[in-house]
Amino acid sequence: MDDLFAEERAARRREAEPLAARMRPRSLDEVVGQPHLLDEGAAFGAMVRAGRPVSMILWGPPGTGKTTLAHLVAEETDAAFAVLSATSAGVKDVREVLAAATRRLEESGRRTVLFLDEIHRFNKAQQDALLPGVEAGVVILVGATTENPFFEVNSPLISRASLFRLEPLGTGSIEALLVRAMDDAERGLGGRGLSLDVEAAAALAERSGGDARLAYNALELAAVIVEGRGGDRIDTDTVEEALQRRIVRYDKKGDQHYDVISAFIKSIRGSDPDAAAYWLATMLEAGEDPEFIARRMIVLASEDVGLAHPGALGVAVDAARALAYVGLPEAAYALHHAALYLAAAPKSDSVKRAMGEARRAVEETPAATVPPHLRSTGYRGAEALGHGSGYRYPHDHPDSLVAQQYLPDEAEGRVIYRPGRTGAEARLAEHLAEVDRRMGRPPRGE
Repeated sequence: MDDLFAEERAARRREAEPLAARMRPRSLDEVVGQPHLLDEGAAFGAMVRAGRPVSMILWGPPGTGKTTLAHLVAEETDAAFAVLSATSAGVKDVREVLAAATRRLEESGRRTVLFLDEIHRFNKAQQDALLPGVEAGVVILVGATTENPFFEVNSPLISRASLFRLEPLGTGSIEALLVRAMDDAERGLGGRGLSLDVEAAAALAERSGGDARLAYNALELAAVIVEGRGGDRIDTDTVEEALQRRIVRYDKKGDQHYDVISAFIKSIRGSDPDAAAYWLATMLEAGEDPEFIARRMIVLASEDVGLAHPGALGVAVDAARALAYVGLPEAAYALHHAALYLAAAPKSDSVKRAMGEARRAVEETPAATVPPHLRSTGYRGAEALGHGSGYRYPHDHPDSLVAQQYLPDEAEGRVIYRPGRTGAEARLAEHLAEVDRRMGRPPRGE
């Protein structure tokens, strides 16, 4: 009777759990996504399947499977599972878990997996309290964090744990999880007479941002909305209502992908910050790859802003770095920062034009040779060959300027760089004009 009641209680608990918890994978084979951790030959999967896990830190965005993998580490190795949350546990709680794990190990030989959620929130004293247990192997620590652990976790603890990074789930993985939830009558929504439109599944996968938990929660709410209205079909409008946001119609592999990024780039090039922000928001709302956007801004910073505002390239690169550090949604600030900055900056395409002129010059002078005075003298016998002879060191002359030939004979006198006349490049053009005059070079024009 006791066992029967225990099963009934467990069944009631499962019924009360949200869909994301009910659909949590029960084995490594059920995990969708994270192939770099779980495919054949991957270190994480091999370690866990062999039943020999080590203490580890799982670093990745929300909803990518950190908690699931922690549970599976324990289940695959038949270890006890203990949980602490860094937002509520203190040093006393850590010591109690370590004491219980020590007794369990001594009395039955069974190890304990300690799952520490949001480990980055543990202060130094709390992290230090973990060290003896981790170092002695009393517990297998599985710490989960959404933050860069090298910034937030103490070095002694990091040095005693292996770091595994989880990536946002792709849309294909999210769609597979949604289909599984719709088909599973035991844990999911199967058996309730509901259907999920293909377009709705794709839209939900796009809008979940690689977060499986968010996708499950939205699907469950959409099911409640449909059933409350006496319907049986979850469509895009229902998903949109469940997400409480409009779904931007956008095909990342189709015309819209190319058209919107084109509009974004042309808006920045045309110095329209309002349009630039609009198209950027469109792409982010639609789930466009933010790294793709960041790369395009880096290219634009040199191609369309260039030397009119030399600092623009640094801003674009910094936005890409910020994206790598913090990810979305927070990195949207940095992406908008860069887009507005680039749009408002003075523009020049002189870098692009100089690149083209340089390529043409090289193509037209394929047999060009380096003038003797510019050749390397860094090896024995070079001077005997006349290398470097006649070279005049600029810093030995006023203003570090001295007239001498730098282009090969075949391209001598050719103008490759023609500065623009906007922003900082206008001042650069004035300076370069004076340099050219003193060096006896032809005027550059614009």
